[in-house]
Amino acid sequence: MTEPEKGALPPAGRPPEQWFLKPPFTARTVFAFLVVVGFLAWSFQRTDLGRAVVMTGEGAGHLLGLRQDSDVGRGVHRLVASAWPLVFARVTPINRIEGFDRARLPWLGWIEQRRTVHKVYDYDTLQLKEHVEQEEYLVEPFGYLVFVLGKMLESIEMAVWGTLLAIAIGMPLAYFGARNYTPHASLYWASRGVSGFCRAVPELVSALFLVLMYGFGPIAGVLALGFHCAGFFGKFYADDIENADPGPQEALLATGAGKLRTLRFAVLPQVLPQYVAYTQYILERNVRMSTVIGIVGAGGIGIELKGRFDMFNFGHVTTILLVIFLTVLLLERVSQAIRKRII
Repeated sequence: MTEPEKGALPPAGRPPEQWFLKPPFTARTVFAFLVVVGFLAWSFQRTDLGRAVVMTGEGAGHLLGLRQDSDVGRGVHRLVASAWPLVFARVTPINRIEGFDRARLPWLGWIEQRRTVHKVYDYDTLQLKEHVEQEEYLVEPFGYLVFVLGKMLESIEMAVWGTLLAIAIGMPLAYFGARNYTPHASLYWASRGVSGFCRAVPELVSALFLVLMYGFGPIAGVLALGFHCAGFFGKFYADDIENADPGPQEALLATGAGKLRTLRFAVLPQVLPQYVAYTQYILERNVRMSTVIGIVGAGGIGIELKGRFDMFNFGHVTTILLVIFLTVLLLERVSQAIRKRII
């Protein structure tokens, strides 16, 4: 006699051979699976992923020495060759520095002369001639790295203020967006609608309009990050409030406690760990997104990244990306330590 399936509850008084177990797959399940597979196969060709697989394979073969030529392989070689070495120094022509004082050089800085050769057209001989110029430059060995760190700090500030703004907007949205706490159904739908609208508008799009209103700088970036992430907080916080264990809430309400007091003492202890995790993720995400919205002029390190990329200064680009990576890694460690102390 076979053992009954674990977790199955047999009907009382029936022998095992008369048990009815629901089959794992039904005709509807198989049909849905075939529809999904068919759609993915159609979409695979529509999005040109087949060519991507072929080109990636050719590139891997080129890098491993199995192929002589590949567009992807050439691109990788070109990128690696131009991305190094990292650029830490900043070299500035002295004639472009306003109020330059030779007696007060920056720390570790020095002045050096460089010869530059230009091709000049001579209208008398109708030929190109070389014109040599001597120009003085201020060399700061870590000047560019310090500049990038300053821009990265600005991006972090944008992320922090954007997260705080999102929390300030998202908490009321969460309260009115929770079915068991909202005072009226119209407030529930209004709150959920505002949260959905904030999530639907990407930061990059809202930053474009905010730059038109507030001008270039971090103000537009902070507002773009705050409005977009408020939609996430409004939804996630409200969902956790609705899913909290109703037992402690009913006990407090039975003693005559109001909704706010019940929310504070019966719901918040349950959802606080998840709230901290949400906030941590949004903060890390905002640090990364602050580099993206800077491309449209919304402050932060993104402006410098876009400018260097457009000028094909890939050594500078690599330095910026390395600083962003180390910043996100350090921020994750710090946020994990804070989370352990709070929870």
